[in-house]
Amino acid sequence: MKLSHVGLQDQRAWVEAKIKLPSFSWDEMCSETIHAPIWLHFGAGNIFRGFIARLQNTLLEQGSVDRGIIAADTFDFDIIDKIYKPFDNMTLMVSLLPDGSLEKEVVASVAQALCADPQNSSDMERLKAIFRDSSLQMVSFTITEKGYALSNLKGEFFPVVQSDFEQGPAACRHAMSITAALLWERFCAGGTPIAMVSMDNCSRNGEKLRSSVMTVVHQWLQRGFVTQDFVSWVQDEGRVSFPWSMIDKITPRPAKAVEDALTASGLEDMAPIVTKKNTFIAPFVNAEKPQYLVIEDQFPNGRPPLEKAGVYMTDRKTVEKTEKMKVTTCLNPLHTALAVYGCLLGYTSIADEMKNPLLKNLVEKIGYSEGIPVVVDPKILSPINFIHEVIEQRLPNPFMPDTPQRIATDTSQKVAIRFGETIKSYMERDDLNPADLTYIPLVIAGWLRYLLAVDDGGKPMKCSEDPMLPALQAQLSCVKFGVPSSAGDKTLAPILSNTNLFGVDLCQVGLSEKISQMMRDMIAAPGAVLATLTRYLGR
Repeated sequence: MKLSHVGLQDQRAWVEAKIKLPSFSWDEMCSETIHAPIWLHFGAGNIFRGFIARLQNTLLEQGSVDRGIIAADTFDFDIIDKIYKPFDNMTLMVSLLPDGSLEKEVVASVAQALCADPQNSSDMERLKAIFRDSSLQMVSFTITEKGYALSNLKGEFFPVVQSDFEQGPAACRHAMSITAALLWERFCAGGTPIAMVSMDNCSRNGEKLRSSVMTVVHQWLQRGFVTQDFVSWVQDEGRVSFPWSMIDKITPRPAKAVEDALTASGLEDMAPIVTKKNTFIAPFVNAEKPQYLVIEDQFPNGRPPLEKAGVYMTDRKTVEKTEKMKVTTCLNPLHTALAVYGCLLGYTSIADEMKNPLLKNLVEKIGYSEGIPVVVDPKILSPINFIHEVIEQRLPNPFMPDTPQRIATDTSQKVAIRFGETIKSYMERDDLNPADLTYIPLVIAGWLRYLLAVDDGGKPMKCSEDPMLPALQAQLSCVKFGVPSSAGDKTLAPILSNTNLFGVDLCQVGLSEKISQMMRDMIAAPGAVLATLTRYLGR
């Protein structure tokens, strides 16, 4: 069996393999979508393939829509060339259930896949044409939080961004510049309203997207590349909206066990690839079954009926509360805690970490003890029920091949949201004192210890990719494993006081000495990380 339009024609083999096939006409879906696109998505990775594209697949199955999605990538073009096109843009979605069984479904809602690459003139012309089409209702994004970043921690624009400012809309390379340039195309074609929807896993994602796009637009206005009327158009959320959203679904790297199971059932060419950009990706997506998507219902040119696919359509305040509940309390901080300490202690599985009573206790303390007191109940989802599902069902799922090494990626871009926001909430409450926090500081100290690239046994350890890794490691270069005094308060103060990094000045809120001491404890000798965790959590 081959995952392709032709390969799906022999339905008997797919049915025997217990793989659900699309019931809608793929040919008609592609034709209608390309003729009059309604939805374009940037960021063609697993969260899109295994969740967002599946939403539209559900609506197509229902007959609620007749068009699919056009996918594009701004970063890793191998994904388009090697994972989308050879399989007619289809994905095999595999849900990993806690009992070890697999639910398998072909997701066939992507009609076209494009490279948002200035060197690929044909794909860029197609993207311009899509943006000029008045039928286009929404553009969504899963490009990771760093995809919206225009500057470093010092506030300096990245060279590629500065170049885009100077060159104007004609030959952009950064995702935000490309987005702004395509909006310029739409404006020049009549300015039909459009919704620009970030679905990335970060706080106030719509605000981040809007801010970055507006920065580019204003820079171009200053240089005469665009008009004031265009700036006013983008600023008007009645014409160009930037809805906020909250997304939650764990889509880890493809698991060998899943690949083997699919191959054994008769599927061909299921082996993962590693792209030139070091993305590990396969024709299938394995993921947990629980999923949540909450979107601000602000779509000035209409939208698909996403609520019929299980999406919560609501107002901005509810989105913010739900997102803050998840990102700052109920899931993401727990993930980062497990990522940091999992790497230091030699784990390669999140589920295995949850078998360690110290680490399970750590995430319980961060969630229930320090997070829940300041979480705002969004009403549409219960924080207690949500965190309980995370700790008792999702994280311990032994069939989820998620690794601390994957989750540790780009931690510098995440700590402000995942921990800084809770600290801010403690600062704002008269009955709470951030200096009383223990377990969040323990994670921050653990992250600094992680940055030394030495595991708890004293052996060299590879840190996951992070745009700030070189700069942070340079700042910690005088901290030596086995020499606790090298991690003095003054040595760590430049990092701990960095509000761009943590969202707050940890020195000013009274946490720096506590974190510094924890750091000193964890570099004392081999096994000191585990000993420190035991000291705080082993009772």
